[in-house]
Amino acid sequence: MIELTATGIRLSFDLQLGLIESFTVNDGGVEISPLHRAPWVGTDEALPEGIAPHLKRLGGDFFCAPFGSTEGASPLHGWPPNSRWILKEKTDSYLRVELEKTVFGARLLKEIILRPGHPFVYQRHTFIGGDGAVPVANHANVSLPNGGIIQTSRKQCWRTPQNPQEVDPALGYSALRYPAESNTLTSFPGVEDEVNLSKYPWSPQSEDFVVGLDAPEERLGWTAVIRPVEGDVFLSLKSAQALPMTMLWHSNGGRYYAPWSSRHFACLGVEEGAASPILGTGENGSPNGRGVIQLTPHRQVEITHVIGALRWRGAAKVSSVETLENQLLIRSTTNKKILVPFDLEALEA
Repeated sequence: MIELTATGIRLSFDLQLGLIESFTVNDGGVEISPLHRAPWVGTDEALPEGIAPHLKRLGGDFFCAPFGSTEGASPLHGWPPNSRWILKEKTDSYLRVELEKTVFGARLLKEIILRPGHPFVYQRHTFIGGDGAVPVANHANVSLPNGGIIQTSRKQCWRTPQNPQEVDPALGYSALRYPAESNTLTSFPGVEDEVNLSKYPWSPQSEDFVVGLDAPEERLGWTAVIRPVEGDVFLSLKSAQALPMTMLWHSNGGRYYAPWSSRHFACLGVEEGAASPILGTGENGSPNGRGVIQLTPHRQVEITHVIGALRWRGAAKVSSVETLENQLLIRSTTNKKILVPFDLEALEA
């Protein structure tokens, strides 16, 4: 395990799967560790034969390419979260690694940067060369053992794919309707009643997946997940022009077979990507024509993403997130303002 540290933040990284296993922010003496870990991780439990490597270590934050599908013999989500990464450069607060395998013929580099006093993990993935249309997504898994409140930047709409997570009801249950669409996060068609997607869990026991499509004019995309009992908020930040989809994976006891075994609760996947094939709409079914990323020989494609955490007290919700010259301004629904250091260049590609 590789450790990175900077003032107020530390991180653990696993070279075997390119996994940010955990990060911890110290905010005013309070430590916040928001990432999830599946109950079988770190145990001696025998797992099903042939299970994808990323499922063996499920949790943390990882990068998927191709997201939601496979490339040749790769497991689900491609080689980035299922294969070894090679260490290229490391300092106390900086890491650069390269995927041992290629993605559609491209070399893939991952950079992770921590900055003193910044409550954020800055990530950059760089494809070098390659050829083809590739759906991609960052995949942060947030731990919500006591429930949470989900809010996002403005979306055109929210949609579910053509099929639920498990088509066979003997294998799992989904509370949302598939396919379906809504213009608001707070009221989405469910199997029984309307579901408020802004409050986790969406149901006592279900496995669900829904996609928010960013408005074409949106620049900064953000997702805030407040954990009221823990008194903190997880933040996911992106360029909405480069990654115009926010995908929410609600994993709360809804899969019945091993290793899930109706015991994988309290996990919310916050997945920022360009991955329109997941909706069955091909390469151009996403805002800005960015349904996937296009790899071509002799060209580099960069994908940036930022995750972080802060203390968040009281019943207020997040109303807006804005970038200033060297800060992030977070406003609450009670007109509270929080300013934190932020590297704006981290979202430029």
